[in-house]
Amino acid sequence: MQFKEIVGQQAVKQRLLNTVQENRVSHAQLFLGPEGSGSLALAVAYAQYLSCEDKQPHDSCGVCASCRKYEKLVHPDLHFSYPFFASDKNDTALSFIEQWREALLTHPYLSLDLWRGYLEAENKQANINIAECHQIIKKLSLKPFESVYKILILWLPEYLDKEGNTLLKIIEEPQPNTVFLLVAQNQDQILNTILSRTQLVKIPTLGYTDVRDYLVNEKGIPGKTAEEAAYLSSGNLTEALTMLTQETNSFHQDFLDWLRKCYSNKGLEMMKFVEKIAKAGREPQKNFIRYGINYIRECCLILSGAGELVHLPAAEKETAQKMSAVMTIEMTEAITNVLEKAHYAVERNANPKILFLDVSLQIIKILHFKIIPQGNQYIT
Repeated sequence: MQFKEIVGQQAVKQRLLNTVQENRVSHAQLFLGPEGSGSLALAVAYAQYLSCEDKQPHDSCGVCASCRKYEKLVHPDLHFSYPFFASDKNDTALSFIEQWREALLTHPYLSLDLWRGYLEAENKQANINIAECHQIIKKLSLKPFESVYKILILWLPEYLDKEGNTLLKIIEEPQPNTVFLLVAQNQDQILNTILSRTQLVKIPTLGYTDVRDYLVNEKGIPGKTAEEAAYLSSGNLTEALTMLTQETNSFHQDFLDWLRKCYSNKGLEMMKFVEKIAKAGREPQKNFIRYGINYIRECCLILSGAGELVHLPAAEKETAQKMSAVMTIEMTEAITNVLEKAHYAVERNANPKILFLDVSLQIIKILHFKIIPQGNQYIT
């Protein structure tokens, strides 16, 4: 994978290029970025650049023997470690390497949910076990075979439990020309002993324009569809691409109708909506709620006098301005909180009919009766 194939992140790319060109390559680096930001793809592109036999000023050459092997993820000095769903205590990442290569080549912006689809996960919990830690130590104790560098990319070190302390010595004192690249999403869930031994590379969320332009120019998605996916995904390219594989829906009118029913306290009509959304399936429900959270956020921006930051299409922006006339900032905060909890519940297979009925009643309290839940987050 080359840097030019990765969406946006120009500042991060330049920083990584500079570390190689100025001979400042840290032996242990933590690529920290939210899902869909391209952190894993950046780590692979960086590893390819380190190993490239004919480095260009802004990218690897893409044609040397090393680059060709990297394009297939089969370079002998490139190693991967990642969470998996072990059926035996002796399973390691090598047990699933073929599935891993297929998943990463197909989905450079891989998520744990997509990775789960390539494995017989059943109800097992993903983790990086002690056998894998020992395998990592064994791999990295050897000298590079072909390249100047031996590189290990450890995806989602959050799934290292206390067994991760086994790796501390090799992270701190690796063999010469060994590079350890950790790719994480949540800094708080990484062992502090590992965190303190790595150099942090922060990778920001992709911008709305980056996601939209990629969908239009690279994937050939119609402009309006790309705009909605970019808006709903909040900079998560993985989510945007997943949405486009599902049946496309416009959530704007449904969400507005729902808010109007709640505002007017029309119980029977609201129940019909609950019946409808309960039959939609988990992914459409998540996307509907996500749209609602983003839409309410835009209303909050309008109420705060920051309308120039609103990214809604013209027609939707107009209705957001009308909705803002009957809401306060405290109401938008309360509704957002309710919707975020609902999204969490949908992900965990809550009963949709009970869930959406409960959410509707809470929004009625906020919009119709103007009762704001008490809590620190609502103190002004």
